[in-house]
Amino acid sequence: MGGSRNWQSRRLLGVAMKPFEQVVTEHGPTVLRVCRAILGPHEAEDAWSETFLSALRAYPDLPSGSNIRAWLVTIAKRKAIDQHRARSRQPMPAGELPDQPATDRYPADCDDTLWAALEALPRRQREAIAYHHLAGMPYAQVGELLGNTESAARRAAADGMRTLRNHYRGAAS
Repeated sequence: MGGSRNWQSRRLLGVAMKPFEQVVTEHGPTVLRVCRAILGPHEAEDAWSETFLSALRAYPDLPSGSNIRAWLVTIAKRKAIDQHRARSRQPMPAGELPDQPATDRYPADCDDTLWAALEALPRRQREAIAYHHLAGMPYAQVGELLGNTESAARRAAADGMRTLRNHYRGAAS
């Protein structure tokens, strides 16, 4: 009973929240870019959908004044971890697969060479790049997401970018 009273008073005193559809429109592209950078272009859409399904359930209880983009990127990170875990539990195919997935579901600008370079990076470097350069999060928040300090997040992103510049440019030449 006390919980509903707190919720009502927070709702009555707080600023009206944006409709969730508007949140998806504003932050959906950023969350999708982060999912692609962490999981790759083929698994990103599932993580994106799972992120917004979870966010939809939790959105009414989000405190007013929260950083919605950081909140959504945090959910996306957790969904990416879930997908990594699920992938490790899936059986490996023993023979040839009969069909290839359709390529028209993925963006036309999907660069397999770039994804291969991103995938070769250590996980923390790849995530630091995704959170800072794609989601636009400050290094302090990136550090929190990675369980590190701001300077460690900055270093991971810089090291990852240096490696990408060296390997990606070399592959593109």
